[in-house]
Amino acid sequence: MTAIHDVIIVGSGPAGLTAAIYTARASLDPLVIEGEPSSTTDQPGGQLMLTTEVENFPGFPTGVMGPDLMVGMREQALRFGADIRTEKVSKVDFSARPFGVWVGDPDAPEPTYRGRTVIVSTGAQSLMLNLPRENELIGHGVSTCATCDGFFFRDQHIAVIGGGDSAVEEATFLTKFASKVTIIHRRGELRASKIMADRAEKNPKISFLWNTVVEEYLGDTKLDGIKVRNVETDEVSVMDDVTGLFIAIGHRPNTDLFKGQLAMEDNGYLITGAQGREKMSYTDVEGVFACGDVQDHTYRQAITAAGSGCQAAIDAERWLEDQGDIDEQRTETNW
Repeated sequence: MTAIHDVIIVGSGPAGLTAAIYTARASLDPLVIEGEPSSTTDQPGGQLMLTTEVENFPGFPTGVMGPDLMVGMREQALRFGADIRTEKVSKVDFSARPFGVWVGDPDAPEPTYRGRTVIVSTGAQSLMLNLPRENELIGHGVSTCATCDGFFFRDQHIAVIGGGDSAVEEATFLTKFASKVTIIHRRGELRASKIMADRAEKNPKISFLWNTVVEEYLGDTKLDGIKVRNVETDEVSVMDDVTGLFIAIGHRPNTDLFKGQLAMEDNGYLITGAQGREKMSYTDVEGVFACGDVQDHTYRQAITAAGSGCQAAIDAERWLEDQGDIDEQRTETNW
């Protein structure tokens, strides 16, 4: 007989581990399925495991390395009694409670775990250029987050890849630090909204390189330039003064696992605030909650993900109380 857990948390980035800390302190004995290191979609610790210094997470006045921050969160969750397992979820069944969660063989007749509630925190991944040595240069000149890393490129020439609102927004933000920002776009005009495009075109620090793609990263241990190619003429050139490159071609939420199980937006992000509960972590399935980047395509920051993990934990605990599944005498002082 498969044991039934009060809370199963799928994912272990800032949102998932914060949810684990809160539910563990509420004596809900959460089971955290953190993913596998070899996976690109559910890396234990989330995207911060692939970053270097984080300077905008409160409480670290001199900054903290992304992996160190996540290790600390993990240890904190373990300290309060969370059960963290390094496994990859292969299938879920939210059609009836207790919910079923499979690891390993998705065709197994019985789920590996069952949970009265499930908190989904599988995050999202930035779409990348998939060029050689890209992963090695993340945090060493290549980035996907201007808000996170723009400060490190003061008075430098920065390139931003993309042509949508996100790329223009990133480029505009980076002009606060950079001496020059070049938007490199594979088409001949921006896809961004007119107001965003006009703003960028009027900014004296922003220039445009149209019909162009990046072919190669230059530099050994850090970015020292890029090789680009004009897609119309095939002419190749080198931009040897570019020391920072921000990829802004979109994000993809890690929600394939939940297709047909949970309501999603057209872009794949999970819909929360369901059942009339605005600004809450409730999905359209009673007892299933979502937090972090898997349901947030606006802010995408470690601190907002952690905050939403707290919300999901409190929502799950209160929902269990309403169902009479846990001791109703537990008070909010446990938080």
